[in-house]
Amino acid sequence: MSDVPLYKNKVLFLSQNFFIKDNRSELLLCAHKYDFDILFFSEVSNFVAAVEADGCHSLYVIDLDALHNMQADMQDSRKTLMLGELLQRLPCKHSYVYLQSARQGSRFLLQQRLVDSNCLAYAEKPIANDVLVDKLFNLFVQQKRGDLVRLIYLGELAGLDPAALLDERIELTHHLDAQTLHLRVKELQPDIVLITDAEYARTESLVRVLRKNMEADPVREIALLQRQPDPALTRRALASGFDAIVPVADADLLAAQLVNRASKIRIGRDLIGKDRATGLLNKVGLQKKAQDLIRRAGLEGCQLAFGVIDIDKFKTINDTWGHYFGDIVIKRLSLTLASQVGESDLLSRFGGEEFVVVFWDCTLEQGWARLDAMRQAFCAIPFEVGAGDFRHFSFSGGVAAYPEYKSENELFLRADAMLYEAKEGGRNQICAASSGQRRSAAH
Repeated sequence: MSDVPLYKNKVLFLSQNFFIKDNRSELLLCAHKYDFDILFFSEVSNFVAAVEADGCHSLYVIDLDALHNMQADMQDSRKTLMLGELLQRLPCKHSYVYLQSARQGSRFLLQQRLVDSNCLAYAEKPIANDVLVDKLFNLFVQQKRGDLVRLIYLGELAGLDPAALLDERIELTHHLDAQTLHLRVKELQPDIVLITDAEYARTESLVRVLRKNMEADPVREIALLQRQPDPALTRRALASGFDAIVPVADADLLAAQLVNRASKIRIGRDLIGKDRATGLLNKVGLQKKAQDLIRRAGLEGCQLAFGVIDIDKFKTINDTWGHYFGDIVIKRLSLTLASQVGESDLLSRFGGEEFVVVFWDCTLEQGWARLDAMRQAFCAIPFEVGAGDFRHFSFSGGVAAYPEYKSENELFLRADAMLYEAKEGGRNQICAASSGQRRSAAH
């Protein structure tokens, strides 16, 4: 197989020998489905060395029962670490996830010691393997820098620094006219809309107008910025559709609140809109991003190429070599595709063995060529299905282009029809919507 790591994320796990022995296989199976690998350690010294050598993109998990695991490098006859000794030995530039027994968890002073000592999170045992893996995946999501969060505000907000917020991946847009706010929101599709109490007092129908639009994003947050406490105004604002009331004490405090809200939006968006097995957009995540990209292409006069691909004879792969091997084929394809998409492109695992890619500022012919290059790269990967037995697999694809097809649904349906033609025409080829271009790999 390729030397590219199969899993994008990694967990370094310090635990007891018997815990590792009894749970290693099941933990790995669960983790691999969430696109991360686990490296196991039973000695603190080996764990510390691995953490120090790591590139800071992993999670570091410590089962506190490992303290009583007869650490071989202890200099006295005790052979058991105290918690303070463990915390002193851990590299302080990293944060750690701690697993502890219910007895340990009942001691508040222990929790205080942990959270004051580079603790990322803690959890109590016993904990099911699939639950532990799910919680670790959520931590990977929270650690990501994340996508750009768009914010639009109506009214006067002195002191906010757009450049500083942009460094936090928050794009700030100031709008001046209450009566055209709904049009600006429709155009920009922001994640958060902020309205000052002064503007709301002048035009109390603002939020109702934003909420009743059938095209409105149901998860968009609309918040009232309130300078002075006013319970009556607050009650009316919540009744009319505001999601939150944000007190405005000073610009720095407001900026800190916006950073926190943006972080929660990203986490929620990733958990809802990402495929956990590959980390790519899922069907829900693709739909909104594709609609936003089409809207942007219309504003900027750019073309888009929309591709749908499907692994050839994937059922045969699963039936012959098992679903676990089929998962490896899907992950390897996701890595192959991800290595060839640009920052402004979209890539989604649409479902099962089907993927969607949207190329920004790309003609139909260019999209066909790029998708065919991906096909050739995937076909070149040798998969070892048995000792010394290597096989190559392929995918078929279809491409359609914007503005010839205007909506995300029209683009998908047309590209999917071209995918069907590619399958019917012998597989392992790409068909484009209007040119009829196709190319087959040598069989």
